[in-house]
Amino acid sequence: MEVKKRRKYDQQFKEEAARLVIEQHQSCRAVEKALGLPNGLVKDWVRAYKKDPGAAFPGNGRRRMRQDEIDNLKSENDLLRKERDILKKALAIFSTDPLRYMAI
Repeated sequence: MEVKKRRKYDQQFKEEAARLVIEQHQSCRAVEKALGLPNGLVKDWVRAYKKDPGAAFPGNGRRRMRQDEIDNLKSENDLLRKERDILKKALAIFSTDPLRYMAI
């Protein structure tokens, strides 16, 4: 069985394909056929380009600031949950027999 390697397209290539559809009013399917691309790929590129032309295709390693902020908040949330769980366990331990842990 043959395994197909995933093709990667650079930012400039994606922008040019999206511009062919937007500015020259070509259909997405015609651009895909002309460039030898799979069905539906150019449509996704056009949608992303229309949404934010300046940062439509950030590429590998260059993520949007919003995504970085979301990731930071998720990791902080995980840390806070772990701390909360530790405190819950400590409360359960110390509430069972308070004299047991006190130095007399």
